[in-house]
Amino acid sequence: MRRNKPKYKQIIEAAVVVIAENGYHQAQISKIARQAGVADGTIYLYFKNKEDVLLSVFREKMAMFVEKINEAIAEKETAADKLFVMIENHFRILSEDKNLAIVTQLELRQSDKQLRYKINEVLKDYLQVLDHILEYGKEQGEFSAGLDTRLARQMIFGTMDETATTWVLNEHKYDLISLAPQVHGLILHGCKANGKLSK
Repeated sequence: MRRNKPKYKQIIEAAVVVIAENGYHQAQISKIARQAGVADGTIYLYFKNKEDVLLSVFREKMAMFVEKINEAIAEKETAADKLFVMIENHFRILSEDKNLAIVTQLELRQSDKQLRYKINEVLKDYLQVLDHILEYGKEQGEFSAGLDTRLARQMIFGTMDETATTWVLNEHKYDLISLAPQVHGLILHGCKANGKLSK
């Protein structure tokens, strides 16, 4: 119920800005409240603590990623096209919100084991989209029948993730979206049924 309230969304958007500008450890609740235009105590009506804010930011944004990407790939008939649309949209969403890119690519890399486990749990829905594309490709004969879906998914997500992280570390000096065709071509070669890397 609270997730549908305007102040919840205000706080989420404010948290993205504050965490991007200050880093997770320096992003005090008071700064997030100020950015959101609410009292400090209001934050605690919606979130338990700062960790809960970070996880909620990631949960909300990943849900948005999944929704946008599912809409885009539904229109495509081949697994190859679906995969390209996923890569391109992944890069586009981050390109259009550089603060979000900083949060997802840098600030979510927390050393705390429990926090990392919770972050990985949130990531599962997104990774399932990739799984469905890979399984569809295998069913259609586009991808090798012997393709290890789990390993392929890890490699594809890892490639997209590392490409985006490098772009953030380079302070967005080049067009991330323009790299989508190259990343897609590289990945597709390894997945194709007739690719040299497939069996």
